[in-house]
Amino acid sequence: MKTVKIGGVPEHFNLAWYLTLKKGEYKDVGINLRWKDYFGGTGEMCNALREGEIDLAVILTEGIIKDIIEGNPSKIVQTFVASPLIWGIHVAQNSKYKTIEDLKGSKAAISRFGSGSHLMAYINAQDNGWDTAKDLDFEVIDNLDGAIKGLTNGAADYFMWEKFTTKPIVDNGTFRRVGNCPTPWPCFVIAVRNEFLEANQETVKTILDIINNTTKDFKDIPNIDQTISKRYDQKLEDVQEWLSLTEWSQSNLDKNTVEVVQNKLLDLNIIDSKLDYDALVENVN
Repeated sequence: MKTVKIGGVPEHFNLAWYLTLKKGEYKDVGINLRWKDYFGGTGEMCNALREGEIDLAVILTEGIIKDIIEGNPSKIVQTFVASPLIWGIHVAQNSKYKTIEDLKGSKAAISRFGSGSHLMAYINAQDNGWDTAKDLDFEVIDNLDGAIKGLTNGAADYFMWEKFTTKPIVDNGTFRRVGNCPTPWPCFVIAVRNEFLEANQETVKTILDIINNTTKDFKDIPNIDQTISKRYDQKLEDVQEWLSLTEWSQSNLDKNTVEVVQNKLLDLNIIDSKLDYDALVENVN
């Protein structure tokens, strides 16, 4: 039995992994796939890949591209979710801030530097015509629980996180959402450490085949909306809206998308150089 360690955020996007694990689909082909939840998101998973703590990660596209450019010895092997991630922009319920424009120059809570919450703060700033050198300030809060504490006690002013994940916290009056900021590219990819990929290409291909077999018909799974609603404590109508907006992928990230992501990160001074497509992406199928 080949042991493979994989990480991802504990969110509804990754339910397909849970379902395939629960059914024992990997063990049936001799793979002991061990899933680990990363509450700290992309920045935490980038570190885990670098340290060899995990072999694969289901990770935000912009975050892993940035980290590979900065020396993470990993490659993207597939797009996992082809649709954009809709980031909600949140403030504390009693915050004085009412609009996105009000947040100009205030302090953003981020899980860690290099995380999606960090990078998307730059994209939101640029989208709204802010000076990214002057109008952005950050407070590291580790995860969603840290954001709740940080916004409530005033350590930070706003927090960007996937809007359906945070919807229950908006509904219960902890956060107010003042706007949304969708990613301008497919949101999640699957990345693999180079050392593991070189030695286990067939294993990686088998894992992708199994997960793809579930994601291609994910929306047709009987009562999947009710399953998600119960497991992730979401209102059924919110889950149904999310399902209508979300598309999974069984293909790799294309050259044009990689170029778009790198150009945007370069334009925002988040990276200082670009890599060739083949240095970022590898096709195993």
